Amino acid sequence: MKSALLKIVLIIFLSISLAGCTFIFQKGRRSDVQKIEELTRQLDELNRTKAVLEERLSKEIQDNQVRLQMMEKGLVITFVADILFDSGKANIKEEAYPILDKVSRVLKENVPELSVGIEGHTDNEPIKYSGRKSNWELSTARALSILHCLVDKEGISPQRLSAIGYGEYHPVASNDTKEGRRLNRRVEIVIVPRVTKVKETKETTVLEPQENLK
Repeated sequence: MKSALLKIVLIIFLSISLAGCTFIFQKGRRSDVQKIEELTRQLDELNRTKAVLEERLSKEIQDNQVRLQMMEKGLVITFVADILFDSGKANIKEEAYPILDKVSRVLKENVPELSVGIEGHTDNEPIKYSGRKSNWELSTARALSILHCLVDKEGISPQRLSAIGYGEYHPVASNDTKEGRRLNRRVEIVIVPRVTKVKETKETTVLEPQENLK
């Protein structure tokens, strides 16, 4: 009995951490048990999707061109920008389309109902030759290029997609080294879990996501 309860508690906190939102669970309500079951299903769904992507992108992962991570915001597929774009450019390389095709098939076949966010990132090197004002414009243009590819070429529903550019302001490594700058130049495709909202009433328990507790 204790082990089953512990499993439920872990599922709640894992799911909340993954979704990054506040959830309110009412004590003893059947609807809340159903919500826990739904969160569990979503977490299992993302883990299965991650396993499929690991198999289909095994070469790219082995070559350190792609990375897969379960994060608070969802299942994150990180592409080193060099595999997708030429330096300072936002046009997708021809050789990158087969890789994006692998991802799009998983988005359509494995998680057809989930939303997908596309995030562009750069290093901190100033824009020199592209004609864009800053790295914000470049990162946004790259995210939009991936978005249009998924819609126009791969047939992903546009209602599922969003794009944003973070420029140089969310680095994952030091920009003081060549390898660090290479890692910071990236595009992240984020498979976002659905969020279940629960109305607050009497005798409720409020569970905060990890990002709000930092």
